[in-house]
Amino acid sequence: MMKGLKKWRLFSLLAALTIFLSGCGEEYLSTLAPAGQVGRDQFNLLLLASAIMALVIIVVVIIYVIALTRYSRKKVGENVIPKQVEGSHTLEIIWTVIPILLLVILAIPTVYYTYKHADVAAMDQVDEEGNKTHLTVNVTAKLYWWEFEYPELGIVTAQELVVPTDEQVFFNLKAADVKHSFWIPSIGGKLDTNVENVNKFYLVFDKESAGLEDGVFYGKCAELCGPSHALMDFKVKSMNRDDFNEWAEAMKTTVHTAEGDLAKQGEELFQTASCIGCHATGGEGMAPQTGPSLATFGDRNRVAGFMDHTKENVKAWISDPQKYKPGNVMPDDTQLNGGKEFTDEQLDALAEYLMGLSIEK
Repeated sequence: MMKGLKKWRLFSLLAALTIFLSGCGEEYLSTLAPAGQVGRDQFNLLLLASAIMALVIIVVVIIYVIALTRYSRKKVGENVIPKQVEGSHTLEIIWTVIPILLLVILAIPTVYYTYKHADVAAMDQVDEEGNKTHLTVNVTAKLYWWEFEYPELGIVTAQELVVPTDEQVFFNLKAADVKHSFWIPSIGGKLDTNVENVNKFYLVFDKESAGLEDGVFYGKCAELCGPSHALMDFKVKSMNRDDFNEWAEAMKTTVHTAEGDLAKQGEELFQTASCIGCHATGGEGMAPQTGPSLATFGDRNRVAGFMDHTKENVKAWISDPQKYKPGNVMPDDTQLNGGKEFTDEQLDALAEYLMGLSIEK
């Protein structure tokens, strides 16, 4: 009776895990639903490795079952000893050669794709006019946010990476403080960002993100970098080349003008408080920022990378950023406002102004 109950418990657990794990394949976040050439190559390597491991397991199980059934004591008796194969040169050759063959089968595509995905020679290619033929993005990881600089375009943004589809996009990766790791699970594997050196690689985005559930792919920091490591997210908007060119032009030319009395009050407060010292509100520029650029703050779908994009969360974040992202370097409202906390009216004005900083709307 107890054995039967244990079996049913195990079955119920497996059934529950099946339902739970079925949600792990969302296209905007899953390595199991690749949306780019690099991700597909790596996914195919994963399938190959899994197939080889499954084959080994199946063969071993078959041999075990045959030995168990054919030579069981019930079948051959207590005093029968099966033929011994110790010292068989044939078997020794077989179980030496087969693992080598399996490793070679796995090693050849692994080495090929490793060198292929590390080839960044095209990053420096230029056309007849001297313009680079591929987009390059300088990624700087900071505590706990991401800065994206487009050196050829002369624009800088933060927290949301915008890229064109169906072409190689090259990345220069570095860290401003401690080691981080840049990872867009649906698009390709992770690569560390270091303080001492710049790592380079490329990704290809096959699908426009507008059709996804949240309209973006999700990016992550994959290196334990401090107390808010798990909250160091960024979003990726992929669009066709024409739309990307329009976005880049808007980043360079849009001048934000506060609309409405409340937003104007927020703009004035933003200028007089310490906010403007760390945050840029325009997209054009090349200088690294102490804090994230807010040029596209109104276009984001998250506050601080992980909170719902609402005015209430904007106000909460400004009031006490350490409460929501421990270890980040943004000062609280008393430090921003000359030793005084922002009033509710001031927070309303700041939130109204920030939510109006939009390039796409």
